[in-house]
Amino acid sequence: MPQSRLFKPLQIGNIEVKHRIGMAPLTRFRATEDRVPTPLMKEYYSQRAAVPGTLIISEGTFISATCGGFPHAPGIWREDQVDAWRTITDEVHRKGCYIYCQLFAMGRAADVAVARKEGFPIVAPSAIPIEEGAAMPQAMTIQEIKQNIQDFIDASKNALRAGFDGVEIHGANGYLLDQFIQDVSNKRDDEYGGSVVNRSRLLNEVIESVVNAIGSERVGLRLSPWSTFQGMRMEDPIRQFRDVINNASRSDVAYLHLVESRISGSTDYDGHDRLDFAYDLWHGTLLVAGGYTPQEAQMLVNETYPRKDIVVMFGRHFISNPDLVYRIKEGLELNVYNRESFYSFESALGYSDYPFGKEYLAGIKA
Repeated sequence: MPQSRLFKPLQIGNIEVKHRIGMAPLTRFRATEDRVPTPLMKEYYSQRAAVPGTLIISEGTFISATCGGFPHAPGIWREDQVDAWRTITDEVHRKGCYIYCQLFAMGRAADVAVARKEGFPIVAPSAIPIEEGAAMPQAMTIQEIKQNIQDFIDASKNALRAGFDGVEIHGANGYLLDQFIQDVSNKRDDEYGGSVVNRSRLLNEVIESVVNAIGSERVGLRLSPWSTFQGMRMEDPIRQFRDVINNASRSDVAYLHLVESRISGSTDYDGHDRLDFAYDLWHGTLLVAGGYTPQEAQMLVNETYPRKDIVVMFGRHFISNPDLVYRIKEGLELNVYNRESFYSFESALGYSDYPFGKEYLAGIKA
């Protein structure tokens, strides 16, 4: 596989990756209860920076104290969080790799118990619960929307101070920005709802504000047009997401990160809708996630879209194979992941204890 386009360098914003296999953002719940990254997280990210020139996207990171809702997920609004992230980014860079910080707010996807414990209300574009029987969110006021934009700006600046190469704005998977985009969760009748343009407005304003704050070459965007995860999937996603993608293109962000229909959240899904419309619209670098095997990744970049600049993003295989890039290049067998240990709070089990291959270790020693 070394002759594959998977192993050709690619410019992304102001960095140049040495190959086209990236690590997808993966929620793992290994931060402290107070949302500070830990030395265990440093070890985990360091392991997955095994092959120089790899692009890593961090796990979803909360932009403020009121935008969370997962237990033991990291934030980046306080100095202790910034300092802790800096130890991780320094280590990734020491190993010759790059790391973007995925920034997000949860909106109506927030866990009720976490919100109650941490003292913030669950909010959304409209008072529509994520599913029948779930907590009823409060519809956000204009003032709260404007504060959300400012929180993204502040978090993006903090990410650069923490040493990240850039930020990924999380507009996917049914979290707050995705909730504004789609009409299944946004029934507003003001400037942030009621039409394609208005539903796109918050995400567009976040992108423009973050680009103005840190530069377009340091900003990426993640979208999941076909996902049914967390109560999403509008009837006509193409019309809505075409508007979002066109606006992101005008902002000249570093990349567009797309999630295939065969993935719903962190699990496989029997989806057959295609992203051709997005490929046709986007003329820059694409990151694509979708439960790819190494063989499927090679086919995507070599045969299906040979004229597109694509980085194939791996998630679950990167969890169980810290030397994944090496294994794919050499055609080696992959470790099998254990889903039961994906979300074990602050535990090394199933996190930093997956072994490197003997071939990789032999090469390091040589």
